[in-house]
Amino acid sequence: MRLLLGCLLCLALLVGQAQAKVRPYDDIVASGVLKVAVYDNFPPYSELRDGQPHGIDVRLAERLAAGMGLKLELIWVVPGEKLDDDLRNYIWKGHYMRPNLLADVMLRVPYDRDYSAKRNELGELVNEQVVMFAPYQRERWQVAYDSRRLKEVPSIAVFSYHPIGVEVDSVPSFYMTSVFGGRMSRNTHHYPSASQAFAAMRGGEVDAVMAMRGEIDGLLHQAGDERLRLATNAYPEMGQQEWDIGMAVHESNRQLAYALEETLDGMIRSGEMTSLYGGQGLQYELPGLYQDVE
Repeated sequence: MRLLLGCLLCLALLVGQAQAKVRPYDDIVASGVLKVAVYDNFPPYSELRDGQPHGIDVRLAERLAAGMGLKLELIWVVPGEKLDDDLRNYIWKGHYMRPNLLADVMLRVPYDRDYSAKRNELGELVNEQVVMFAPYQRERWQVAYDSRRLKEVPSIAVFSYHPIGVEVDSVPSFYMTSVFGGRMSRNTHHYPSASQAFAAMRGGEVDAVMAMRGEIDGLLHQAGDERLRLATNAYPEMGQQEWDIGMAVHESNRQLAYALEETLDGMIRSGEMTSLYGGQGLQYELPGLYQDVE
């Protein structure tokens, strides 16, 4: 009985500690440190290479911290099954195994009204404790191909005859195996990551690869091979082909969001963001908020 009571007490303590404390704006400023969550092993946006942080989101995080006169502390996000899990674990609640590992802000969060307003089966807002704000990039799907084996990609239909690589359990995977009644499914090869699919193209296993444009741009830049080219084809029967990427903070931390937005807005309007992406070999497309203004 004592052992059982002890186990229950430990469980209660763990549950009580699982709700991490969100740092208010004044505490963040007083600490001299901005904690920014970025995805682990996600080039060209954020990765550890030889023990050092690299990537577009890492450079952006450094700039955001500097804009507030703070030092940067990166928190590396290991993605869960859904984005909802990542927001819960790193922005508003914390994981029970690491309850004190909350970030002040998380990067690379979709800036999407429908997603922000998503409700569960009880009609409750799924992410009511999160504010998603400050779109800083437009992302879209992209095909790259090896011109030695594929002259051009006038339409996605060429992959009825040419093999293409995609990341397993990704949107390109679902799309290529289902569009046009599944005509391309037999030529769709699956790999653990976009980079491995790209490596398979370079090795001659497939003639093309489909992934997010940022990933494709980064891989092409790294390869430095003019025979590997970007396709300009459309994606018929695909739902959302482009989306904006932004940030997220706890809903109680809107003052922090305003401060970060101010720095980001200056970077976008001055062309600093374009230079930041271009320096990494990536195309930069303004998020819709700024395209509408223009």
